[in-house]
Amino acid sequence: MGVTFSKDGTRIAYDKTGDGPPLIIVAGAFQDRMAMAAYAGSLSKRFTVYNYDRRGRGESGDTQPYAIEREIEDIDALISEAGGSAFVFGGSSGGVLTLDAAAHGSHITKLAVYEPPFVVDDSRDPVPEDIVEQLQDMIASGRRGDAAKTFMTKGSLMPAEMVDGMRTQPFWPGVEAVAHTLVYDAMIMDGTMQGTPLPANRWAAVTIPTLVIYGGAGSAWSRNAAEALVELLPNAEQQKLEGQFHELTPDVLTPVLEDFFLT
Repeated sequence: MGVTFSKDGTRIAYDKTGDGPPLIIVAGAFQDRMAMAAYAGSLSKRFTVYNYDRRGRGESGDTQPYAIEREIEDIDALISEAGGSAFVFGGSSGGVLTLDAAAHGSHITKLAVYEPPFVVDDSRDPVPEDIVEQLQDMIASGRRGDAAKTFMTKGSLMPAEMVDGMRTQPFWPGVEAVAHTLVYDAMIMDGTMQGTPLPANRWAAVTIPTLVIYGGAGSAWSRNAAEALVELLPNAEQQKLEGQFHELTPDVLTPVLEDFFLT
């Protein structure tokens, strides 16, 4: 394990594996670097992979108050560790964070995102407009499990009964351990999941080559989100991965990223 420090002094833990041009992996909600290890292992055959714990997760710190800009600075710290520039891949809300980093001028040479969970039309129910406040209140009152359930049911549209079953399983304490970071992901997604067009200016500065990927077996709203992002960005292309859902198979993702980043 390696450690770097963000601009505000927050400890950021990461694993560095492989050989080749640097590639930073940015996880989505609930995930730490252990959850992304299979992706890192597959990609490390052609890249030097930096797989890190986002702040508040795993072995990274969590300096308060939180701001999206602090997470961008975490990515910048890893880019510095990688030599000053890097390819970046982000999944789900982590992909939206990478878009913000690129828009703020992080030294990302090429960017790939998988299924940024925008809701751009009426193909699914929007999330509550006050989802950030709901999650903050639940975390403040110690209802971490309820916060996770709210995020899963309102954000990911998981059936409540399914989540209730998950709460009885041995892995659930690990879910609750990172539940406070769901506020962070909700802040990243704020205003982009209400069934309205994407904000015209938020990523206007993202002119680097960008690949927007979505699973062909997934929902219509995920496909619509990917298409809307491609239309918005000036230098973007999209790719559908047949048979894939939001939980993406590393062996399917790896050749797609190799082709995009290395050509």
